[in-house]
This record gives sequence, structure tokens and C-alpha cells, in this order.
Amino acid sequence: ARIILWKGHCSVHTRFTVRQIENIRAQHPGVRVIVHPEVPWDVVQAADDSGSTEYIIRTVSQSPKGSVWAVGTEIHLVNRLAQQMQPDRTVLSLDQFGCLCSTMFRVSPNHLLWVLEGLLDGEVHNRIVVADERKYWTKVALDRMLSIS
Repeated sequence: ARIILWKGHCSVHTRFTVRQIENIRAQHPGVRVIVHPEVPWDVVQAADDSGSTEYIIRTVSQSPKGSVWAVGTEIHLVNRLAQQMQPDRTVLSLDQFGCLCSTMFRVSPNHLLWVLEGLLDGEVHNRIVVADERKYWTKVALDRMLSIS
């Protein structure tokens, strides 16, 4: 398959820096740093680990009690993880100012209800249509992406 890449990016993940990792390590000796793979490459290299959202959740959840983590991804996930891990583990945001994703912020129970009610009424909101000639390779790409998450 031919892959066409463009300079797309996630505005949240591009905010993370190696300097933030250096600062959090200075403030919290022994902290483990885990980041989403969409952060800049030098940040991935400076972190202790990187992976998908699910990988981050699983890694922090399965870490030893008393662990301290700095997480480099969207602030709602970091806050939720911090609440779920208390009091056994400490979870901090790598970015002291927090990184709010306005796109992911729209994924809410209300929007999910709207979609589900639409399906019950026979309406499909925000349908994604892929041309027949692209369906096979699109599915291959999606399957590969999902297999590593």
C-alpha cells in the first residue's frame, strides 16, 4: 500500500518538551515519565516509556504501589488517572499548565447519547464514507493501528 503522510499534528502533544521532563525529574526524584507517542521525538526519547492512551493507563495501573508518574498527554486523562490511582500511586501532569484538547473535550456522554439515539431512530450522524477502491487498504491500516494499541 502507498501511504501519503502530511504534517498533521495534535496541538496538545506538540506542547511537551524535554525541559518539562528535566523539571519534573528535578522536582520529583524517582518519578517515571510516560508520554503519548505523538509528542515530539526528542520527548519520547527522554521519557521512560511511551504508548497509546490505553498503554499509559495499563502501565500506570499495573505499576508498584508508591510509584510516582508524570504523564505527557491530554489533561483530562491525567486528572482521571490521578483520581483513580489515589492513594496507591501519584500521577502528575508533565505540563504544569495542563493541556486541554478542545476536540476530545467534545467526546462526552451527551454526544454519545445523541449518536445512540440517532441510531435508534435510523439516523447515522457524522458518517464516514470511504471510496470502494480505498476500503481494503484503509482497513489494513486501521487493523495494524489497532493491533498495537
